[in-house]
Amino acid sequence: MGERLVVIGGDAGGMTAATQARRLRPELDIVALEKGDWTSYSACGIPYLVAGSIGRLEQLVVRTPQDLRDGHRIDVRLRHEAITVDLDRRSVEVRDHDHGRTVRVPFDHLMFGTGARPRRPDVPGIDSDLVHGVQTLGDAAHLLEHAQATDCSRVVVVGGGYIGLEMAEAFTERGASVTVVEQSPEVMRTLDPDMGALVRSAMERHKVEVRVGVAVTGVGDGVVHTAAGDLEADLVVLGLGVQPNSELAADAGLELGAGGAISVNRRQATSVEGVWAAGDCSESYHLVTTRKVYMALGTVANKQARVAGTNIAGGYATFPGVVGTAATRICDTEVARTGLTELEATRDGFGYHAVTIESTTKAGYLDDAKAMTVKMLVERNSGRLLGAQIVGREGAGKRIDVVATALHNAMTAEEMTHLDLSYAPPFSPVWDPVLVAARKAAQVMAEADEIR
Repeated sequence: MGERLVVIGGDAGGMTAATQARRLRPELDIVALEKGDWTSYSACGIPYLVAGSIGRLEQLVVRTPQDLRDGHRIDVRLRHEAITVDLDRRSVEVRDHDHGRTVRVPFDHLMFGTGARPRRPDVPGIDSDLVHGVQTLGDAAHLLEHAQATDCSRVVVVGGGYIGLEMAEAFTERGASVTVVEQSPEVMRTLDPDMGALVRSAMERHKVEVRVGVAVTGVGDGVVHTAAGDLEADLVVLGLGVQPNSELAADAGLELGAGGAISVNRRQATSVEGVWAAGDCSESYHLVTTRKVYMALGTVANKQARVAGTNIAGGYATFPGVVGTAATRICDTEVARTGLTELEATRDGFGYHAVTIESTTKAGYLDDAKAMTVKMLVERNSGRLLGAQIVGREGAGKRIDVVATALHNAMTAEEMTHLDLSYAPPFSPVWDPVLVAARKAAQVMAEADEIR
């Protein structure tokens, strides 16, 4: 019998690595263990499923288990949960839930693609059936079943992160009365508070009640207790972000790193030979701060997993790192960020200048031009770009990719002003808003130089 790769987890991290290893090493025996009922799906589409924009849950599945078996010769075993990993014996103890038995599966290579789970505040009642995390298709199915079985006219979202605000919009689309409770001064802690306030205003325009600076203290029967009073709820959604499913790896003896995620090197190799990890269960390297970080994003998971699969197959590939680029749409407002916020820059010891500009998504004389705000950070003295945030209407968000590209190339604000970006009135003002922000940052730098 040839070498065997065992993959724990059937979504982006695990299955991308498995299919890449299969392409490069056809003779490899591959077994994939998935404790749930689905493989290779788009979790990012769940809010749109809840809102009704997508008709069926199955539309979010990219590759079914049968697709993986037939097309890639991967032995996918659903409802098989990895219980323990014995690195000395090179085997995984697996619980086969359908047959009520425990089996051992040997491996030569082991791939952790165990993903993450929603964060839950440590308050009474948070594990009740009223409360739903939204991370897997199983979570989505359970949530939809609850929503359809009840009137679900009152929804409370605990936390103002990406998934929390997207779910708030989704239930608003379903006709529910939605309240978002966020302990921080503003929603979206991945933005600076001044930019988060713009997002909150957009949500309030669409009749979503937002309570910031308010802590949840418990969940009761049909009620969410907060420091500012009780909120009636037919359903509660967690929107506090996620934490890595790294306990199985830690119990096996693997080193953990940033955010409690599995520690990996630039080839996605863990601290033990022949064991790999990628996706929401593993750490990343931040290109701006040059330190390890935990960043749970689908784009990162797929790239890391492709690198892991290449190396498992005997090739050579590295994952250079991330800059923290993310985007979403909340109601009619697009939100995007990359690099560092002011809080992150301060935490990592960067001196910086921050500038904010107002512009439009198209030439201002067009009737359908919409407002947008760009905030940009540059490092003091060097003028190196540190990060940017964008909040605006349709056509604003994807502009963050220009800034992300500049960050990847360690450009200064002055260098960025010379980028030869496209222009036509339906797409942009003559000076694209991200270039206007870069130009303002360069001017601030020049004035600071004169003072210094």
